[in-house]
Amino acid sequence: MRKTMLAAAALMLTVSSAAFAQSSVIITDPAPTGSTVVLPGEVRTYVMEQSVPSVVYDGDIAVGATLPDTVEIHTVPNVNGYGYTVINERRVIVEPQTHRIIQVLE
Repeated sequence: MRKTMLAAAALMLTVSSAAFAQSSVIITDPAPTGSTVVLPGEVRTYVMEQSVPSVVYDGDIAVGATLPDTVEIHTVPNVNGYGYTVINERRVIVEPQTHRIIQVLE
């Protein structure tokens, strides 16, 4: 009986992990902190569907880089903590308060 319950629990974790993986993207910060950001799938989908003008920028466009305040950040409706912009024809997801890039979409 105990083995059956353990097997059932393991199966549930496997199934729920697969469902979670389909709706979220996990991003590991390459900075020394090594922090991990779980990006809801709907954020990526929303950002990819938006048509906003691209901004020309000479700085670094990489995860962990901070964009200047002069770069307009657009909000993602109904999801707190995520913003986006398009820089040099590349879509980036940022933390709206800090302008820190958390993902560069390809």
